[in-house]
Amino acid sequence: MKKIIALVLVLALAVSLLAACGQENTIGEANAAASQDDGKLRIVTTIFPEYDWVREILGDQADRADLTMLLDNGVDLHSYQPTADDIAKIADCDLFLYVGGESDEWVDDALKESANPNQKVINLMEVLGGTTKTEEAMPGMQAEEGHNHGYSHFADSDVQDRTLSDWTGDWQSVYPYLEDGTLDQVMERKAENGDKTAEEYRSYYETGYKTDVEKIVIDGDAGTMEFVKNGVSSKATYQYKGYQIYDYESGNRGVRYFFEATSGDSGAPKYVQFSDHGIAPGKAEHFHIYAGNGGFDALSEEMENWPTYYPSDMTGDEIAEDMLEHEEKEYDEHVWLSLRNAETLCTAITNALGELDPDHKDVYTANVSTYLQKLDQLNQRYQQAVDSAARKTVLFGDRFPFRYLVDDYGLTYYAAFAGCSAESEASFETVSFLAKKVDELALPCVLTIEGTQHKIAETIVQNTKKKDQKVLTMDSMQATTSDDVKAGTTYLSVMENNLNVLNEALN
Repeated sequence: MKKIIALVLVLALAVSLLAACGQENTIGEANAAASQDDGKLRIVTTIFPEYDWVREILGDQADRADLTMLLDNGVDLHSYQPTADDIAKIADCDLFLYVGGESDEWVDDALKESANPNQKVINLMEVLGGTTKTEEAMPGMQAEEGHNHGYSHFADSDVQDRTLSDWTGDWQSVYPYLEDGTLDQVMERKAENGDKTAEEYRSYYETGYKTDVEKIVIDGDAGTMEFVKNGVSSKATYQYKGYQIYDYESGNRGVRYFFEATSGDSGAPKYVQFSDHGIAPGKAEHFHIYAGNGGFDALSEEMENWPTYYPSDMTGDEIAEDMLEHEEKEYDEHVWLSLRNAETLCTAITNALGELDPDHKDVYTANVSTYLQKLDQLNQRYQQAVDSAARKTVLFGDRFPFRYLVDDYGLTYYAAFAGCSAESEASFETVSFLAKKVDELALPCVLTIEGTQHKIAETIVQNTKKKDQKVLTMDSMQATTSDDVKAGTTYLSVMENNLNVLNEALN
């Protein structure tokens, strides 16, 4: 949708300019002359952190630049829509900086209008490369529809017992769909995102999915599982035997839930373990199963073969579509909230300015050197604050854009929504989970991001035992305005204030 909007704006802008000028100048040609008249560098940034970094690097050469911040009226990155004037500024500028995440999909169309052959463009997420992070689901976090993909990071205390009812249903193996090529598109998508070829992924999943049990029917109320192998059914009654948490080499975590047969057909496995990426009661959408007669310890050692089952009423194409959805990576756009990222990004900005204006390259290099020292000093203060803190966990009754920051310093977190979530109303389950977590961890504060409405955080506090926690705000700089800039707000001043809030939340 944003691409369509941007394209419409570009077309409208081109028509209006042609009509006004009465000649066949392109946008870039019309504005290039104006740029040459005053000799200034025209620099356009989308958000405040980029704008402030450029100001710091320009230093006393700021008068040599015409610097624009597009998002200057409190509209955040996720809901911004460019105007025709915005598109014109981008088309004309010498240097354009933008974040580069999903919210900036409109940028591609805007850049097509540029007629400046020397224009430089900095995509923050491209500069950071492989260090960018994907959005992650955390226990208690309210998932958006179609994005409930389970948990890979959690505390031991987050894991809860489950009953066989969570897996009730009629289930089919996905192995035949791998064999007949239905899942080839999934392997190709994995190859695009991963470090193996499509054929290598297919071989990996050939081992993982392989099974001769084509169907499993589970009745949680009766406590039974029925395994259909080559058309022959074997059924047994099972009893829950607890769970085990696994810490994998990748850094992710997982949970398997154990069930043991107490009676039934000899053809049914004695021991069964389920893994569906869940860690608490909830209906499984699909699952991996480990089954055999050699005991739970033997099953727990199995890491290469994990037969996978989806509802029997799904077609192979529907299963492939679901798997493809799981492969979609939504990257966390809030890269500027890491002081360490800021150092990398400021260096990239300095290099671009030096190439555009080589006569003042040494000035820009000196300015960034001074600024990087300030960033590093504040980074060290954050680390020292966390190292000496009484707690290592923060809890947000709000969206959570601080993933990069907490990862930098080894903090854990809980939140109502992911950083780019469009949700605004928290469910009872989300509020209840977070309130209990505040009690469990004896947290003195519930945090929010900037804005005037902190209803969710206040509701969480009212559902705790003590009901006396403070509601504090950390600023993600998504709503910083030009008026804030005039009042003296800087990237460092905001991060300094955030450190003060973090100190209070952790002690």
